[in-house]
Amino acid sequence: MFRSFFKSRKWFVWAYGGAFFLLFALFVQVELTVKINAWYGGFYNILQKATEHEVSELWTEMMKFAKIAFPYVLIATVTSYFTRIYAFKWREALTFSYVSKWQTVEEEVEGASQRIQEDIYRFARIFESLGLQVIRAIMTLFAFLPILWGLSKGVDVEYIKDIPGSLVWVALVVSIGGLVISWFVGIKLPGLEYNNQKVEAAFRKELVYAEDDKVNYGKTETIVELFVGLKFNYNRLFLHYGYFDIWVNFFEQLMVIVPYLIMGPGLFTGLITLGVLVQVSNAFSKVRESFSIFIANWTTITELRSIHKRLREFEHNIDY
Repeated sequence: MFRSFFKSRKWFVWAYGGAFFLLFALFVQVELTVKINAWYGGFYNILQKATEHEVSELWTEMMKFAKIAFPYVLIATVTSYFTRIYAFKWREALTFSYVSKWQTVEEEVEGASQRIQEDIYRFARIFESLGLQVIRAIMTLFAFLPILWGLSKGVDVEYIKDIPGSLVWVALVVSIGGLVISWFVGIKLPGLEYNNQKVEAAFRKELVYAEDDKVNYGKTETIVELFVGLKFNYNRLFLHYGYFDIWVNFFEQLMVIVPYLIMGPGLFTGLITLGVLVQVSNAFSKVRESFSIFIANWTTITELRSIHKRLREFEHNIDY
């Protein structure tokens, strides 16, 4: 899955040159988010004491924001486009690597057409997207941890206000706790996703055979039998995703108010300003999201694990 792209002379420039471009683009985006976070402080301080400032100051702040936001939008758009191209190039390399091996195998390989046509692209696309998110999360942590650590001096809550970098520790604890709970809540999802792809492959195979031979394939009773199995598996999958979604949505909403619960008292005592509160909320959100990258992408990770398992089986069957 990796050797055909990253260890090939043919794809060397795309594999490593493309990766460097994506990493650099992510670095620039993170730097711009740091500048936006700093902008929040001054802007909301003006709003807090609006009567003490001129309207022209508001427009000046808006222009500062535009100079940061517009480049961010442009770079993010180019990065998204290039990511799709990069994933497709990976698919191309992997596809022809698999095909050359598969063509020499005499025995029938279960779901070969689906694994070559669909699973390869899904693997490359998901792995690329998830990988970039993880790298961006790491970069964001390096950029925002010092900011959040410094802003922790504005905490005015008993038990944690005397702890250096208390906001960082709170973000870390809630993220690790959320990850552990998510693992237990979603423990059955990878297996169900894998089974789902197997029944989907069987259903598709019958329909593909029926396109050329409707006499022996595509009979109503066979289609009904395969679809009943498909429906049963999907119902189980939807049920498990249902209670997992309840947990994830609850966790996400709870994390929205955590920084305000911690920093709110300091606003009322005058220890911090509104600008600092908004700055903390933004920085806390960035750090917490970075710590919780796997929680936010648990469904995607589950899908990736099932696809990886199918491709590993396929590699084994074609002696890759």
